[in-house]
Amino acid sequence: QDNLSDAEERCEGLIKSKIQLEAKSKELTERLEDEEEMNTELTAKKRKLEDECSELKKDIDDLELTLAKVEKEKHATENKVKNLTEEMAVLDEIIAKLTKEKKALQEAHQQTLDDLQSEEDKVNTLTKAKTKLEQQVDDRKLEGDLKLSQESLMDLENDKQQLKEKLKK
Repeated sequence: QDNLSDAEERCEGLIKSKIQLEAKSKELTERLEDEEEMNTELTAKKRKLEDECSELKKDIDDLELTLAKVEKEKHATENKVKNLTEEMAVLDEIIAKLTKEKKALQEAHQQTLDDLQSEEDKVNTLTKAKTKLEQQVDDRKLEGDLKLSQESLMDLENDKQQLKEKLKK
């Protein structure tokens, strides 16, 4: 009977253990299901994050290409600016030189105009003097012609008188 009682106790202990183990198994099964569900969710999140990461890497690659392109364009623009600046400096020098030449030409032109005016004044003065001298020459010539005419007239008068005297004789 002790054996039976021990066996019953053992049987009850085993039943209790079985119930406890079944409860623990159920708990562990539920926990496993929760963990598997969480694992599934985490796997989905991981996949989503990997996709986002892949997109971000693609965006970074695109941005790096754009940055390289922009830097190349910036370098080209800087070269253009440098070349245009050099060209402007050369043009400024040419403008300064041409301005200086223009000023010199204007001064020379003004000097030529002044010289021309001076020469015109001289020509006018000489023309007036020439006209005056010609008038004087003409006046003297007329005076000379008058004198010659008077002398010729006097000679004729003398000849006439002589002829009259000859005729009277």
